[in-house]
Amino acid sequence: MDDALQRIRSVADYQFGKGVGRALFPKNVKIVFSRKTSRIRYVYLEDKRVATMRPTDGFFSLSISGAKRIANSKQQARCFVTVRSDIGKFIVEGGDVFATHVITADDEIRAKDEVIVFDEKSKVLAVGRAILSGEEMKAFKRGVAVKVRRGCLQES
Repeated sequence: MDDALQRIRSVADYQFGKGVGRALFPKNVKIVFSRKTSRIRYVYLEDKRVATMRPTDGFFSLSISGAKRIANSKQQARCFVTVRSDIGKFIVEGGDVFATHVITADDEIRAKDEVIVFDEKSKVLAVGRAILSGEEMKAFKRGVAVKVRRGCLQES
């Protein structure tokens, strides 16, 4: 179990930024392995799914509770996108983030990265996958910047 905890923390540090793994996955997380492949599949904390390890690339897809843990940890994560507050309702319902609505985005974001979407008041709105790099999100005025997988209203 300690090897698995160290592994998921290392992956989170690589994917989201140094120190995020410890904040996202404390000692009392429950790691669920795939029955078929014996690989890490899900990570739970207090009966809530925090993250899912994608079998295709070995990186994490975050749940809203996982995104909130990263946001509240005060770590310098590199997966944040801030959008205008007036479109927050659209995004929490699962609508995609368009480049024209992006106020800031971490420069280290690359296309296909897992990202956390905030409003201007630093409230977590959604999690999703970047379509554009962080620099492109700020520069472009058209097109989808983040494909939202789950908005806050969709989380139960």
